[in-house]
Amino acid sequence: MIPSLIIANWKMHKTIKETEAFCRDFIVLSRGIHKTTVVICPPFTALAAARACLESSNIQLGAQDMHWEDKGAYTGEVSPLQLIDAGCRYVIIGHSERRHLRGETEEMINKKITAAVAHDLIPVLCVGETLQEREAGRAGHVVALQLEKGLQNINFSAGNLVIAYEPVWAIGTGVNASGRDAGEMAALIRSCLGKLNPSGPAPKIPLLYGGSVKADNFAEFLQEDMNGALVGGASLQADSFFEIVRLSEDA
Repeated sequence: MIPSLIIANWKMHKTIKETEAFCRDFIVLSRGIHKTTVVICPPFTALAAARACLESSNIQLGAQDMHWEDKGAYTGEVSPLQLIDAGCRYVIIGHSERRHLRGETEEMINKKITAAVAHDLIPVLCVGETLQEREAGRAGHVVALQLEKGLQNINFSAGNLVIAYEPVWAIGTGVNASGRDAGEMAALIRSCLGKLNPSGPAPKIPLLYGGSVKADNFAEFLQEDMNGALVGGASLQADSFFEIVRLSEDA
């Protein structure tokens, strides 16, 4: 059985004080959580504050992105070594907002995943199709290609990779895929992972659903071979995020 995993992606939200307040509240709420791994990914400016608040808890720290080089003349970037130094265990890579707003290519994403794995950071590879691609019947092809290109020449295992399926048309729109949509994509993702690495880790790699995840729709995805969620807007308030974590814990 794959352990449940819930990741909060705060995107460009929260100051240091807001981060500290959230962490204090969430730690109290989540004291009874033992079966679900919870990861919080604040903005870079709040990593140190989150680390200080969370170090006495079981809650893990993650980052929203990283560069693939250890150091260098890359203004505004953050390296895997710097993330490790900040206390990160996970890093989100290939989020659609990075792909579509920042022009990240599959080659760049592959370099980031390669670097993350090399430094024992766990990459959370985001894959997903646009509405136009889904309506054209290309959703499966698009996701399969993202997996193939993103994981090229990477020796991945159940302990060093997480896949998050985030249909682009559902991110921040309030519209989410159906459980059936998620289930079909979960089966395709596991099939693709099996082809990329036939040694057997595919059935054990955590698959998360993302895209307007809320407590009132999350249970539907847990029933469709999803092992958790990458949560955006609903992770910004401690109580709404805890409700999702609680559902995962009780599943």
